[in-house]
Amino acid sequence: MTRPSRWNRFDLHGSPYVFIAPFFLLFAAFGLFPLLYTAWVSLRSWDLTGDAGFVGLENYSRLLGDPDFWNALVNTLGLLVLATVPQLLLALIVAALLNRPLRALLLFRLGVLAPIVTSVAAVAIVFGQLYGRDAGLVNGVLGLVGIDPIDWQASKTSSWIAVSSMVNWRWMGYNALIYLAAMQAIPRDLYEAAQIDGAGAVRQFRNITVPLIRPALIFTVVMSIIGGMQLFTEPLLFGQGDVSGGSLRQFQTIAMYMFEQSFQNFDYGYGSAVAWMIFLLTVVVGVINLLIGRRLRGGTQ
Repeated sequence: MTRPSRWNRFDLHGSPYVFIAPFFLLFAAFGLFPLLYTAWVSLRSWDLTGDAGFVGLENYSRLLGDPDFWNALVNTLGLLVLATVPQLLLALIVAALLNRPLRALLLFRLGVLAPIVTSVAAVAIVFGQLYGRDAGLVNGVLGLVGIDPIDWQASKTSSWIAVSSMVNWRWMGYNALIYLAAMQAIPRDLYEAAQIDGAGAVRQFRNITVPLIRPALIFTVVMSIIGGMQLFTEPLLFGQGDVSGGSLRQFQTIAMYMFEQSFQNFDYGYGSAVAWMIFLLTVVVGVINLLIGRRLRGGTQ
């Protein structure tokens, strides 16, 4: 029996590493290096005039005592809840409906992708008209039921509702298609057996569909949390490009605050500290979500 050549051994054991190497090289260049460099900048006093030297954790201590940062954190978490919970619930309902036999089903499935491919500029124009204070369609509908016009940018509650509706509209279809793909992988025999046992549609959905698409649910929750902690585009469009998030910073997110400190105030050291705080908060929220998911899985077994 002949021994395999060196090239054959490399082809068997080394080629997988070659195939995955481009991803890790790109990640190191555009992900890992910026992350580490931002951590280094956050430990220095760095403004428009250049690097003024090492200051240690001074930027972080300043950050923890900054009321504008805590205001941005509250806004971010509030928008995260309003833009994640309704979005995923609606996506689950839409996916369940699209998983049923309907006429023009392909058209409906393609239609839920329309918000994702819509131009960001178009989204800004449409939602600006919808939530206009004087001639907005939403205020017009509210006026029909006797509710006075609302200045949607004037308070936290109204601005959060407006911004979260933009996020929900834009990403609900994306999550619905993920749920739909998971639902179509469920064997139909399970539903047929449940029907024979007398289970209705709601009970089948609760006891068969939801447990079997749990990996997709966890994936969308984690991705929505990551996107919510980095929310930037929608509130920026809602404020017509005002990175301060309104006159009282009522809808300024942490990402907007980081951009303001870095590229308007040119305080790169402090802005880098804000960026690293976003990263740490995202990790903490993700870990909490993972622990809750494991506890729920343990309770249902």
